[in-house]
Amino acid sequence: MSTPPLAGAGMPPAAFSGTQAQAAREVNTASLCRIGQETVQDIVFRTMEIFQLLRNMQLPNGVTYHTGTYQDRLGKLQEHLRQLSILFRKLRLVYDKCNENCAGLDPIPIEQLIPYVEEDGSKHDDRGAASQLRFASEERREIMEVNKVRKLKLICMNDAKNVTLTLQSVGF
Repeated sequence: MSTPPLAGAGMPPAAFSGTQAQAAREVNTASLCRIGQETVQDIVFRTMEIFQLLRNMQLPNGVTYHTGTYQDRLGKLQEHLRQLSILFRKLRLVYDKCNENCAGLDPIPIEQLIPYVEEDGSKHDDRGAASQLRFASEERREIMEVNKVRKLKLICMNDAKNVTLTLQSVGF
C-alpha cells in the first residue's frame, strides 16, 4: 500500500506549491475595488483627523508653549502623515492591479450599455406608458380637487372666526 503523492501527478513539489501560491494571489477585481473604496474612506478619515489636529494646534505667537504638548501633537501629526502615505501607496497598488486585470478587456462603447427596445415591443410599451400617464393625470387631478376643497374649508373657517371676533368686539 502506497501513500498518494503530495504534489500533483508528475509535477515536482515546488512547482505545485508555486501554482497554489499564484492562485491565492489572484484576487477578484470586484474585491480589489472594494478594498480600494475602503482605502479611500480610510484616507478621508485620516485627512480629517490631520485637519482636526492642525486646527487644535496653537500658533507660537510669542506665547510660551509647553514643549511636551508640542512634541506630543507633532508626533501624532507625523504618525498620521506616515499612515496617510502608506494608505496612498496601498491605493496605488490596488489601482495598478485593477488596471492590470482589466487590461485585456475590450472597452464597451457606452451606446451598447443602453438597452434598446425593438419596434414591436415599443408599441406595447407605448400603450402601457400611455395608460400609466393617464392614471397619473387622473390621480393628480383628484389630489388637486381635494386640496382645493381643503383650502376652501380653511378660508370659510377663517372667515367665520373673523366674523365671530368682530361680532364679539361690537357686543353681539
